[in-house]
Amino acid sequence: MNVVNPYELWVFIAAILVLLMQAGFAFLEAGSLRSKNAGHITGKQIITLAVASLAFWAFGYGIAFGNGNGFIGFTNFFLSGLPTGTNSISFLFQLAFAAVSLAIVWGGFAERAKLSVYFIFGLIFVAFIYPVVGHWVWNSGGWLAHLGMQDFAGSTVVHLQGATAALIGTLLLGPRIGKFTNKKPNAIPAHSIPFVYLGTFILWIGWFGFNPGSIASTVGQPEFYGYVALTTNLAAAAGALGALFTAMILSKKADIGAMCNGVLAALVAITASCAFVEPWAAIVIGAVAGSFTYWTSLFFESKGLDDPIYAVSVHGVSGVIGTISTGFFAAPQLVKIVGVGRPGLFYGGGFYQLGVQILGVASAFVFVGIVSLIVLSIIKATIGIRVTADQETAGIDISEHGAYGYGETNGEYSYAENAEREAK
Repeated sequence: MNVVNPYELWVFIAAILVLLMQAGFAFLEAGSLRSKNAGHITGKQIITLAVASLAFWAFGYGIAFGNGNGFIGFTNFFLSGLPTGTNSISFLFQLAFAAVSLAIVWGGFAERAKLSVYFIFGLIFVAFIYPVVGHWVWNSGGWLAHLGMQDFAGSTVVHLQGATAALIGTLLLGPRIGKFTNKKPNAIPAHSIPFVYLGTFILWIGWFGFNPGSIASTVGQPEFYGYVALTTNLAAAAGALGALFTAMILSKKADIGAMCNGVLAALVAITASCAFVEPWAAIVIGAVAGSFTYWTSLFFESKGLDDPIYAVSVHGVSGVIGTISTGFFAAPQLVKIVGVGRPGLFYGGGFYQLGVQILGVASAFVFVGIVSLIVLSIIKATIGIRVTADQETAGIDISEHGAYGYGETNGEYSYAENAEREAK
């Protein structure tokens, strides 16, 4: 009689939790934006998972986790040579991470990008961009892995990569129609705060697959799963309050959307450090990330960046904060358990680990930024990356898909009729 391997079962469950985060992104993004694009946004998440699944199966997994040199893997393309069982579950788990990173990319493209861009850039990102940095950090032969970079579940590998590509896309696309008047930002309110909350809550739950699910090297220490879940949750709680209090100070209002983004920012930050830091440090990291996310979102917007769901702040700035945090807060006893890197500066470990973390962040940002700029610039120069002004005004639901997500309110109007109504 075959006995189910409890480790494999847990990784499979964790993979499902991370895949469920696609629903969280759909609700969060759709709720944060205008109703005329809600159907497109939810459909885009299906495209994200479909494209990511095929691209990661064909090339991404092999480049990230195959044998090669310090920079790239050359084996296991199309999962060749991999038996069923543990390796197949590992593929599913890592695929879920890649799909999350791609979902982050699209935050900067929202409400104005062509549907074709999601297919083309999504394929290239998951097959050839994302896995390179993954190889550097998570493959035992990667050059950053040799240096001992601490990125337990992907503050840099998953979140900073996605945010960097989102930043490039946002800059190349330009702001949405009506977002700025005389260089001053205009508010484009969320059409459904309950959707924003629901998306945030689904992502919060999904993170218990993200972080505890990444404990691949601690079989025999089951209590460590619970510890990682603890630091993850404490950080999220601190991030919610950090963002809320910052919003109350800077904007004189208890901004619900800011509070939700604070949760996500803290979760992004603790993703790198959840297994390396003590509970008090997790609270500090979460609070700082939540607070900084709100402030930087206002700052970037004031400089003319139209980042519709604040992907650069939530996933980029917080990804940097989380990755660098272990250079300060990595506790010796936890570093010993995980077996990666050295203790942080505040524990007498010196500046080595902090230097490695900064190097890893900078390398990932430069690589993803340059490659994304090249690829998206080529797409822009050939088939274009932005819908027409009329299509954007009418809504991408109708212009790209032929039907609105909320048919009872918008579906009775034709494309031309809706464009005329919006123009008035």
